[in-house]
Formats: sequence, structure tokens, C-alpha cells
Amino acid sequence: MKTLILGAGNLLLSDEGFGVHFIRYLEKHYTLHADVELFDAGTLGLMIGHKLEEADRVYIVDVVAAPGTPGTCIRYTKEDFLLQRIPIKLSPHQIGVQEMLLVSSLRGRCPEEIYLLGIIPCSLEPGTELSPLLQQRLPELAAQLVSELSAAAECPA
Repeated sequence: MKTLILGAGNLLLSDEGFGVHFIRYLEKHYTLHADVELFDAGTLGLMIGHKLEEADRVYIVDVVAAPGTPGTCIRYTKEDFLLQRIPIKLSPHQIGVQEMLLVSSLRGRCPEEIYLLGIIPCSLEPGTELSPLLQQRLPELAAQLVSELSAAAECPA
């Protein structure tokens, strides 16, 4: 099963770049199974449709405007996307994910599993560094995802 981990975000707006920082952290600290692809999507938005269609399982890592405490990570599923249960969009790179999935479904190429790992940001101010809280959460969330991937590899569907 091919898995895509896609990090979205704008590195110039502090926590908005969390998804990209997440991908870079995984690249630096982990050696993942050959069937796992890491992709820095930056602010590409709709331009990454082809990457989603190539995978069986997709994890999108990004910030979300959801109720809760900054630093909280909320997991959304494919159904949440298709039923438009995802919180208010924070930035242009999030535009069209639901639409892109619907188009992929119509084309018969929608991944079986899609998850959004959305973290509530502390700061969206200009800056290239994550806030201290999100910087602290980065290793923990990366370890959780790697553990989930390892467990899934041990229990084939």
C-alpha cells in the first residue's frame, strides 16, 4: 500500500508552515518504509491532485482554524472531507481539497484512506520559525505518525 505524507503550509507565516516543517523533520529524523513518500506541498493547493491519486493512503499535515487550544492536533478522515466537516480554511493552499477529492472520486482515482492531521496554530505572524509550542509538539506528532505507519505495516489489510 503506497502511503503519501503531504505537508502543506507557508513557511513565511510562522505556524502556518507546520506541515512543511513536519515533512522536513521526518526526512531528518526517520527512515521510512519504501512505500512511504514524503512530499512538501508548500502552498500548491490544487496543483497536488496527481500526488493524491498515486497513493492508497494519504496523510495531509496542516494547521486548521478549529475550536480548541493551540497545539491541539485534530484528526479528520476522508468522510470529513467529503461531507465538508473540515473547519474554516486558514489559507489559499487549503482551497479545493474537498473539490479535488470529488474529482478524483469521479475519475475512480481517489485514495482509499485520507487523513488530515490538523494542528491549531499559536501564531500566524510573519516569521520563518514555528512558535515554541508547535516546535515542541513536532517531534511528538511525528513519532505518533511513524508509530501508526509501523503498526499498519505489521498488520496488512
